[in-house]
Amino acid sequence: MPAVKTTFVCQQCGAAAPKWAGQCATCGAWNTLVETLAAPRAIARTPSAARAVAGMAAISPISAVESAEAARLSSGIGEVDRVLGGGFVPGSILLFGGDPGIGKSTLLLQVAARLARDGRRVLYVTGEESAAQVRGRGERVGGVVEGLSLAATSDLATTLTAIDAAEADVVVVDSVQTIGSADLSGPAGSVGQVREVAARLAEVAKQTGTCVALVGHVTKEGTVAGPRTLEHLVDAVIYIEGERLGSTRLLRAAKNRFGSTDEVGVLEMRGDGLAEVADASRFFIESDEAPSAGAAVTIALEGTRPLAVEIQALCAPSAFGSPRRATTGIDTNRVLMLIAVLARHAGVNLASHDVYVNVAGGLRIDEPAADLAVAAALASSLRERPIDAATVLAGEVALSGRLRGAVRADRRWLEASRLGYRQLVTGPSRGSGSGSARGIVVARDIRAALGSALGD
Repeated sequence: MPAVKTTFVCQQCGAAAPKWAGQCATCGAWNTLVETLAAPRAIARTPSAARAVAGMAAISPISAVESAEAARLSSGIGEVDRVLGGGFVPGSILLFGGDPGIGKSTLLLQVAARLARDGRRVLYVTGEESAAQVRGRGERVGGVVEGLSLAATSDLATTLTAIDAAEADVVVVDSVQTIGSADLSGPAGSVGQVREVAARLAEVAKQTGTCVALVGHVTKEGTVAGPRTLEHLVDAVIYIEGERLGSTRLLRAAKNRFGSTDEVGVLEMRGDGLAEVADASRFFIESDEAPSAGAAVTIALEGTRPLAVEIQALCAPSAFGSPRRATTGIDTNRVLMLIAVLARHAGVNLASHDVYVNVAGGLRIDEPAADLAVAAALASSLRERPIDAATVLAGEVALSGRLRGAVRADRRWLEASRLGYRQLVTGPSRGSGSGSARGIVVARDIRAALGSALGD
């Protein structure tokens, strides 16, 4: 067999070099040369007429192309299926990322076991742990089932051979940073190795119809480690979020070619693995006790799911000349804007107070409909007056102090009424009436909304 040749390609300009250098000689960028297999290009010897016929054969009307929709494989965990868009798609390649110890391996082992229990052939390739260690975790989470095979290897060629021999419907690779190719000189986990491993596994997935799930490490910034091409090669990127020492785990899709990226899955870490949360809305509410000052409940929409979330605020006199503003689970700049609006249009002056805002349960809210709840929580904390226990708030606050109604207010109200709330305070929306008969209270500005929530 001919010797395998490698070249070093700049990730900025695409220039090739015979050996590695710290700086690209073409564009001048530093540390951008990545070792890549140099595949020889075959020169076409087909006559021009034959090439023209082959090109015409590759063209077809879109109406004549059959749909690629295939029957999905249910993971056995409803929250995972929700984020994936209905389950695993045969022939797809997925990337699961998250902080160390967050539960990536545990979740995928549970999914692999449930798929095997449903009669699917599943192969679990582990490069970080031995087969005995995976077996020990499998005993804890109920993953010792027929149809689930293990392969402990960190070599790409061995991994591909195991996939061919197992003829699996689903393959889990834990993790992509621990698998390396002998054809490349770089260590496993380097940029060139990660890209080559992902590309070869993606090729196997597309050719055989096997669904491949990769476990990926993350950087200190919370993104998947490795080249950006790694995320481009896969069909879906799923992040597992949550506090390492806490019990709540959130699943989010940063990319999904087969479903929405707005859905969120809620799981709870227990002694026997990750379990679905039966009622996610009640899970994020702090308690059923009497409300305290500085707490407001909003109904947030995560994809198609309405979730009741408690916004907590604390306003304390500042001991220094420059007051502090700290937030968790919500954009700090948005809170700063609401502080200015409250001072200008609602008579709530926080210029001499430290402000702390937190979203209970570890959830992060990005939609503007949470503005009203944040503003009400700040006013409640400053005035030391709790918000009505039967009231939820959802609406966008403008710089003028006016309110805009929350999107799908009717759906939010249905969820609020299911949880026992009696009124939803929101802003006016196009084509809406007073809404009071349905339990929806429409306020035109921030001052009126605070009056309804605090009983002013």
